[in-house]
Order: sequence, then structure tokens, then C-alpha cells
Amino acid sequence: MEYANLYTYLLDLLKTLCPSLIETIYMVFFSTIFSVILGLPLGIILVITSKGHICENLNINKILSTIVNIARSIPFIILIIAIFPLSRIIVGTTIGSTAAIVPLSIAACPFVARIVENALLEVNWGIIEASISMGATTFQIILKVMIKEALPSLILGITLTIINILGYSAMAGAIGGGGLGDLAIRYGYQRFQTDVLIATILVLIILVEIIQYAGNILARKFDKR
Repeated sequence: MEYANLYTYLLDLLKTLCPSLIETIYMVFFSTIFSVILGLPLGIILVITSKGHICENLNINKILSTIVNIARSIPFIILIIAIFPLSRIIVGTTIGSTAAIVPLSIAACPFVARIVENALLEVNWGIIEASISMGATTFQIILKVMIKEALPSLILGITLTIINILGYSAMAGAIGGGGLGDLAIRYGYQRFQTDVLIATILVLIILVEIIQYAGNILARKFDKR
């Protein structure tokens, strides 16, 4: 009888967790895509416009760097509230997992830009010089030399971004963003169901481990050194 009760309890707990887990995966997946789409070109521009690089332009570099620094300095919970109007314009609402994708993407974008910048700056300048001497265009240098050489670092950086977005998504639950964070607050905090809170934490830990493991494998696969 005890086993039957335990089975029923675990089944109920799983039914409670699954919808929130799906919402979290949905938010993290699309937020990662949009943040990379926005942050990758921004990071590339920061590198190629830096002093002595292939498209040096210190004015543009300084302006973009300042914007990135300002965006990174705003706490995520404040950022969500600040861009409520933008979320409403884009998705028609400020509540739910779809609405949370907007602030999640914007918050992660400058983080991605800095990760891309750091990864590309590690590329050996001699390789870039050799490409220039062979008549490669700026686009070819960026795509076939810089990104290709920095790919393992970029993969590890994006892995770190995904984990950060996962943490942000939990915070988004505090103001109706849905997902595991919302579940932890509603059940674990407001209803004092410690078991749900612990289960949520365990699921988040498992997700982080899976993401980091997959990122490490991909980085090793593309590392030609």
C-alpha cells in the first residue's frame, strides 16, 4: 500500500512539473536563438571595429561597447518591467512564457556579444593577416577564418548563455513569466509545498548538467587543436 501511495505521489508531482518544464524549455530555446541572432553580429562588429582590426572604427566601437555595458548593468528583474510595453507590442501581452521571451532575449543579447567578442579576439592575428595577404574579403575573413577558428570557444560561450537564460527564466516566473520559476513560487513559496520546491531545484540542476555536458562534447568535437 505504501508503494502505491508513493507511486501516486510521484505521478502527481510529475504531472505538476511537466507543463512548467515544457514552458521553461520553450522560453530558453527561443530566447537563445533570438539572443544569438542579435548578439553574434554585435560581437563581430565590436571585434572588427576595434583598434588595429580589419575594419577599425573606434567611434562605432566605443558607442556599441557603451550600449552593451549599459544593457549588461541593468538587473534582469528591472529589465522585464522596463520593457513591458515592448513585450505587449511584439506578442500582445506581458504575461506568460511567450511574453517572457522578449526580455530574456534582450537581457542575453549583450552577454552573447561579449562572449563572441572575447572568443574572436583569441583568434591568432597571424592567421587573419595571412588571409588578408591572400586577398580574402572581410566577409570571408569573418566567416571562414575568425568564426571557424573560434568555434569551440563560441560553443562553450553559447552553452554558458543557455544556462544563464535558464536562470533568468526562473526569475521571470516571479512576475508571471511561467515555467519552473513560477511553479516554485506558487507552490514552494506561497503554498509552502517544500517537496515541489525541491523537485523544481533538482530539475533545474539536471537541465544545467545536460546543457553543460552537451556543450562540452560539441566544443571538443569542433576543436582541431
